[in-house]
Amino acid sequence: MIPETVRHDFQVTDAESRLDHYLAGLDTGLTRSQLQRLITEGEVLVNGSPAKPSQKVRVGDQVILSVPPPRPTSLLAQDIPVNVVYQDQELVVIDKPPGLAVHPGPGHPDSTLVNALLAMCPDIEGIGGEIRPGIVHRLDKDTSGLMMVAKTHQAHTNLSAQIKDRQVTKGYLALVEGIPNPSQGKVDAPVGRHPRRRTHMAVVVGGREARTGYKVRENFKEHSLLELYLETGRTHQIRVHMAYIGHPLVGDTTYGHASPLVDRHFLHAFHLGFKHPVSGEPLEFQIGLPADLTPALEALRGV
Repeated sequence: MIPETVRHDFQVTDAESRLDHYLAGLDTGLTRSQLQRLITEGEVLVNGSPAKPSQKVRVGDQVILSVPPPRPTSLLAQDIPVNVVYQDQELVVIDKPPGLAVHPGPGHPDSTLVNALLAMCPDIEGIGGEIRPGIVHRLDKDTSGLMMVAKTHQAHTNLSAQIKDRQVTKGYLALVEGIPNPSQGKVDAPVGRHPRRRTHMAVVVGGREARTGYKVRENFKEHSLLELYLETGRTHQIRVHMAYIGHPLVGDTTYGHASPLVDRHFLHAFHLGFKHPVSGEPLEFQIGLPADLTPALEALRGV
């Protein structure tokens, strides 16, 4: 069956407002940027005529929004094994393996999580953007663990809003060098682009606010296993914050150094909690360490 354009008809009943702001306040399942693009492309009519995003709408105006089917993308659907933890019509929660980039980019045009998802869930094509369909948050290529992916526009909008409003629980396990003192605390330090090494992030004056809560789960002679929870979601936040307080992640060759214990940085997203984007039901998932990380702990325990 060929997907059809979906048409929404509205009559303005509120006070005067910009067209894009008016539509963003309605339950269309689309983000503001998607709505602005549709307005610019002539898919929104006000009283029968095309309009601009900044055009004022007034009480009584008739607004017609046409949502074309998702555009076909140039991304390949590839059969890449990914462990599905939960799935329904709106979303899928996966356990991302280490070494798998989330979406195509320089150096990896395919063989990413997005390519795997397109094979598993073909309907996500075009959801949230051509290059990153369905993606509402990311994990670094070498970080393993839980990720949620939207399968509909409505789910993408809702889950993105939950992340923005800091209503999503994101918990990690990390093996770090040394023993933090105190054993429980919070790193509150702004993160931004490194002033000289542009591929790195750093704690910098004027960076974006970033807060990471931590507590020691297990101590070893020269290492600690930490449980960390993000209050914000900056690029490389945990890795930058742990290095900043003098306890870089074991195996982190970007912000620390290589380790004989692991072949990648020891970071695993083990806990994910959020509300279902349609029913509002609380959903919570936890998953154990992957097989490539457990030998490091066994070695430190002398097992």
